[in-house]
Amino acid sequence: MQLQQTSVLEETLWEAVLNRDPTFEGKLFYGVRSTGVYCRPICPSRRPNRHQVCFFESAQEAEIAGFRPCKRCQPQSETVPIPAKAKVLAICRYIEAQSDRIPTLSELCSQVGMSPSYLQRIFKQIIGVSPFQYADALRSQRLKQRLQSGEEIAHAVYDTGYGSSSQLYEKAPKQLGMTPKTYQQAGKTISIVYAIATCPLGYLLVATTEKGICAVKLGDEADKLEHILIKEFHQAHIMRDDHTHKQWIEAILNFISGDETHLDLPLDIRGTAFQKQVWEALQKIPYGETCTYTDIARNIAKPQAVRAVGNACGANPIALIVPCHRVLRSDGSLGGYHWGIERKQKLLVQESTPKGNSKFKMTLADSLTLR
Repeated sequence: MQLQQTSVLEETLWEAVLNRDPTFEGKLFYGVRSTGVYCRPICPSRRPNRHQVCFFESAQEAEIAGFRPCKRCQPQSETVPIPAKAKVLAICRYIEAQSDRIPTLSELCSQVGMSPSYLQRIFKQIIGVSPFQYADALRSQRLKQRLQSGEEIAHAVYDTGYGSSSQLYEKAPKQLGMTPKTYQQAGKTISIVYAIATCPLGYLLVATTEKGICAVKLGDEADKLEHILIKEFHQAHIMRDDHTHKQWIEAILNFISGDETHLDLPLDIRGTAFQKQVWEALQKIPYGETCTYTDIARNIAKPQAVRAVGNACGANPIALIVPCHRVLRSDGSLGGYHWGIERKQKLLVQESTPKGNSKFKMTLADSLTLR
């Protein structure tokens, strides 16, 4: 039965929706009459017009009333009790404390009093990966830090919890993008090809390896963008070729002009487990919509990590493809943007413009700057 809507109760429920109050999870669902969609109170989508909203006690009641589930917050899926969330976060802290090994599943279960099957399911539901995948990502990050500091490979391998060097080398292409020796040498044997094109946002630099795009940068000066790229990959073999992967550059230019609303290009990027989690969350923000840093922190089950989310946005190596420009401050202001606040504003205005009405029109032939 739809929640009885006295003025006092409505005001309380509406405040929970406005504040994305997690304490109402599983107890409250709201429907938007203008769209026919119902959501959880913590949904990161824009807040609807108050007069269009009605409230329900369960997802089933909302669907009986004719509403369909939101694709972003998936209210029809099982909600997670707050005590379970606390236990999952405790497991994360426990895994992080084991710097030289990956704890077993039974060990983790004994820490929080959960069965293995329930722990696996609830951990993945909240964190997005299994306990082992979470621990493995942390182990990989610790190894990267030690290799970058110049530590001997054998010591770094064993001290970070790899049982043998062969175990690491089997995982190296996926986790490091290269062998440990090559990674330690800052990509010394890696070849990077980059191109620079002019666009309505200034200059666009796109750098690629044989696996995919490793960097997308925006700026006012082509030379400065080149300098930044070379500094980041200072031991790699880097060359400019404005004709390699022209279709990828064309897709990004079309995105800037508004002719494309989604970029699905091969990537070769590296980051911490947390950074990758943030970047994946950013890629789920629909074209033309925005959310806040607080929303992203909640979406990745780390509500206290708002500042860390902002840092991860700033460390995003592929502008536009990972759309960090769609993240705002809680007060609605633009916040920061690594490539300049004016570019962020232009991108948001462009994405709010109906397709076909864009003033950003430019062909690849017009935009490529050739030496």
